[in-house]
Amino acid sequence: MTKADIVTNVSEQLGMDKADVQATLEKFMKEVKTALENGENVYLRGFGSFIIKTRASKTGRNISKNVAVQIPAHNIPAFKPAKIFVEGVKSKVPVA
Repeated sequence: MTKADIVTNVSEQLGMDKADVQATLEKFMKEVKTALENGENVYLRGFGSFIIKTRASKTGRNISKNVAVQIPAHNIPAFKPAKIFVEGVKSKVPVA
């Protein structure tokens, strides 16, 4: 499912104009991104949390040059789904 699919589905289900739904979705994503960039986690009860994870520094390898490279510690955005979300997916999506 793409962002366009979500906009279409929400627009049809709520009877709203697609442009309004698109603007709302874009603003939501911008707010989540801004919060994470400011070091704040975003919690959506019943859905999940957008959190910042810290990766420890580690030694990597540049295989083409056969050289060890130090990768510094850094933060990455991550999504942690709510328990009810995970249970719903487990119970409704067949195992491939």
